[in-house]
Amino acid sequence: MPTNDAFLGLVCTETGERYDATATGHSDAGARLEAAYEYDAVDWADGTPADESDSMWRYADLLAFEEPVTAAEGGTPLVSAPTLAAEADIGALSIKDEGRNPTGTVLDRGLAPAVTAAREADADLVALATPGNAGQSAASYAGLAELRSYAFVPSRAPFPNKAMINVHGGEMRVVGGRYPDAESALSEQLQSAWYTLQEFDNPHRHDGIKTAAFEIAESLSWATPDGVVVPAGTGEVVAGIAKGFRELRELGLTADVPPIYAAQPSGCAPIVAAHQRDSDAIESWESPDTIVGELEITDPKGGDAALEAVRSTGGGVVAVDDEDSLESAVLAAQRVGVEAGPAGGVALAGAAALADEGAFGSDDDVVVLNTASGTKSADVLRSHLMGKGI
Repeated sequence: MPTNDAFLGLVCTETGERYDATATGHSDAGARLEAAYEYDAVDWADGTPADESDSMWRYADLLAFEEPVTAAEGGTPLVSAPTLAAEADIGALSIKDEGRNPTGTVLDRGLAPAVTAAREADADLVALATPGNAGQSAASYAGLAELRSYAFVPSRAPFPNKAMINVHGGEMRVVGGRYPDAESALSEQLQSAWYTLQEFDNPHRHDGIKTAAFEIAESLSWATPDGVVVPAGTGEVVAGIAKGFRELRELGLTADVPPIYAAQPSGCAPIVAAHQRDSDAIESWESPDTIVGELEITDPKGGDAALEAVRSTGGGVVAVDDEDSLESAVLAAQRVGVEAGPAGGVALAGAAALADEGAFGSDDDVVVLNTASGTKSADVLRSHLMGKGI
């Protein structure tokens, strides 16, 4: 299969054993797989990647496949938010607006290479369980690759996600309950053989997300911010962003990896709780209670990877209430022109809370990741305003 020259294969994080580019699931040692690269084979010494496109494939040297399934994902703006910075007493605050990806989510960056791997594996059917956004994205890229796709989504998933899964040609089963119920239904009810697009089971998902870190650094002339605040659900976005900055350091383009902060809703914060216990074990969150459905992940598959990213970069964690998150998303729209979703609001509220705690100061440059377009959850944001009498 056509892979890029620097790609070494998928590597077991425990033993270093290499696997084929289309391998999925755990290694033989029961560990996570990671895409590995030969950094000496990548020449970005002048700060200019080989590809001149405006998409994430500008950085194709550090992605696995030569001929990707793509809708020109990536290339999203880093938007300055001076009014929000002033309110939080942060020196500078910018929003990396991933809502401007083809299906309105940062997950497009991961599903494009994940579906490419499925195509290279000669898969007939791809499938996953999802709280919403990943199902829409997977259906889109599967359609581009002319593959059948099946998404299992919880009944509380946003209607636009469910509608667009079908619009993109994907099949869907709506499962009563929450995300864990959709995960269980996928394994129990889908009888056909399928190629998995599940986060971390398909390591190309978070490997693709790392390109958002590449873009942040290049937008800052290959400098790194003083902190990056990332909403955390499954843990894949946190892990992907940290991997991207680590690879830039390996290439010598940046001197440091910035502190990564994982932000979660206070009503479902298993990664925050594990970090505060100083534990490596993520305990399943009992009785989740948050309006932010994308982050209502009670037992995150990549919780350990997110914890490692936070701790190894000298970052931290923060949990914020839904009311503060929704208000932050509204303010991003009204004062910055960024249509942030509720998950992006969690990161914005988290940045303000971290500033209150002293993690950020008046001289710091902070980047917040808005992971999805607010139009996907416009009803939730509108209900927040109605609750305030607006």
